[in-house]
Amino acid sequence: MVNIRVGNGYDIHRLAEGRKLILGGVEIPHTMGLLGHSDADVLTHAIMDALLGALSLGDIGHYFPPSDAKWAGANSLDLLTQVCQIVKKEGWQVGNIDSVIVAERPKLKPYIPSMIHSLAGRMNIEPNRISIKATTNEKLGPIGREEGICAYAVALLYRD
Repeated sequence: MVNIRVGNGYDIHRLAEGRKLILGGVEIPHTMGLLGHSDADVLTHAIMDALLGALSLGDIGHYFPPSDAKWAGANSLDLLTQVCQIVKKEGWQVGNIDSVIVAERPKLKPYIPSMIHSLAGRMNIEPNRISIKATTNEKLGPIGREEGICAYAVALLYRD
């Protein structure tokens, strides 16, 4: 029997005025925030999809559908906690997370340590198991035009 599983995740949301910018559970000062049914935290959403994908359990839309009013404005860290409970119930543990946020602005490097600690706390893993990188899209496409922000994540799960 295979004792490791790998999943990948991706999420993108539009930037809009009048919204908070939340990434990895951390509020980041910016003139715009991400538009979505929940807090639109693309990094946390990509990580959740990677975790669920590793176990062939679908995506976050299956568990937290945007058509359900109870998830309106939801804190994505709360949703991540629920996804991690599913992973644990299935008998798996998180080995590590590797992720990338793609945004032209704001510069995210100063916030990465806070994001790592926020996510690690909710996932009940050591911070050194989470990698977050930030890059731009070199002004190409909708991300480059500052219309949105996206994130990619890979999750490694294992069981003893």
